[in-house]
Amino acid sequence: MSESSDKLKNFSRREPTNRRPRQNKGQKVGKKKVKVPPQQQRPAKPQVALTRVNPPPTPTGVRRSKPGLVMPAAVKPLGYVNATVPSFNPNTVKYRTVRVQKSAMPKMGRRVSRKTRLKPMARTMLYALRLLIVGVGLGAIVGTILSVFDPATRMPSNSAIPSQNVGTNQAQPIPNAAAGLYLSQEITPLKEAVQNLAATNPNLTPGVFFVDLDTGSYVDVNGSASFSTASTIKVPILIAFFQDVDAGKIRLDEMLTMEQEMVAGGSGNMQLQKVGTQYTALEVATRMSTISDNTATNMVIARLGGMEALNQRFQSWGLSATAIRNPLPDLAGTNTSSPRDLGNLMAMLNQGNLVTMRSRDLILDIMRRTERNHLLPSGLGTGARIHHKTGDIATMLGDVGLIDIPTGKRYIAAVMVQRSNNDPEAEKLISAISRAAYEQFSQSIAPNPVINLPAPNNMGNPVLPNSPQTPFTTPQNFPSR
Repeated sequence: MSESSDKLKNFSRREPTNRRPRQNKGQKVGKKKVKVPPQQQRPAKPQVALTRVNPPPTPTGVRRSKPGLVMPAAVKPLGYVNATVPSFNPNTVKYRTVRVQKSAMPKMGRRVSRKTRLKPMARTMLYALRLLIVGVGLGAIVGTILSVFDPATRMPSNSAIPSQNVGTNQAQPIPNAAAGLYLSQEITPLKEAVQNLAATNPNLTPGVFFVDLDTGSYVDVNGSASFSTASTIKVPILIAFFQDVDAGKIRLDEMLTMEQEMVAGGSGNMQLQKVGTQYTALEVATRMSTISDNTATNMVIARLGGMEALNQRFQSWGLSATAIRNPLPDLAGTNTSSPRDLGNLMAMLNQGNLVTMRSRDLILDIMRRTERNHLLPSGLGTGARIHHKTGDIATMLGDVGLIDIPTGKRYIAAVMVQRSNNDPEAEKLISAISRAAYEQFSQSIAPNPVINLPAPNNMGNPVLPNSPQTPFTTPQNFPSR
């Protein structure tokens, strides 16, 4: 044989790495008995010569072998022993499939990734955008961590201003959820003065609540105790009326009709009018407060949905001790409130938490024109101005108001005194407590500039330019309550 035939012979004799050695060409192919487990026994397959180009048809039931190596056309096929080609006998010749492991070839039609298709400038912009997104995210995380550990965020936002009063107890601020009012420290001298005045009148039980709106300093003597309200209940009713005005439920110029079940005795002159008489809503609300008209009060209660609807509203404001149980006049004293509830209500009114600023100004103007000025106003100095409402029945005498003094300070006053059988000493006690508070608050200077108020009229209230005067008078035969 030639040299190329020898190389081809050696190449054909190369055994696969994953199969058992092949027998020599000259030997007769025989069956080799090997003990194999039954599940692994497979029929032996004979060796197939590489020189056969067109294999004979595969008998039925025999698996067709896969093509093996393909010889080049220029290379001669290997001969058999004695240069004879065995005849094909499908019954005796057995075939053996030679499996050739295919090498991994690169796919020619593979798609090119997007990165390789991007231009250098687009790739640079993509990386810059990614860096920007990562930078923003890191900045947000770091900012959140710094804000958590920042001590400034843990400081109270409504810290009270230190009081300039001398001799006050240094206490922690007491938040009042109902009014949004923060009380800083109790004024010891004023509290002692109130307690001394109450001690001289053992037959009277006062409830007192004062708050300096500039500093948060306060005085509380039985402030949370429940008292009969008498006509002081008309303060929350008046605020609820203007709350509905702000909501568009009531118009100030709408007409309200006085019905028979609304007519009430006691204070006021509307009871003398004919049943069926109509008044504007603003006039009815004004009469309810300025002359404490009980008939007007019952008309307003009916217009606002009744006593139960008002009680639910009072509870939503945080007035836990305030409730209407009977129409006016409530001579039995079943309608209740507390000095602290009424003081908180005046604070909410001052801050505009319940009504708009326009309605707040209307309410304060109505309360400024209250005709009975023998209680809190009697203890104020010249030039002071008060917006208040009194209450007077046999078992209770009280007054609640918002007071401005010439130094520019504004404070809340709510005094209610439980008494027996119309004890006249209750009036003197309220006047004395008001005078002590006025002197105490006049000692400290408010942060606001001084306001020079006009001289008061004969009822103790200052007369402002072009301010409307009270158009109503109280009949002499009915006491104002």
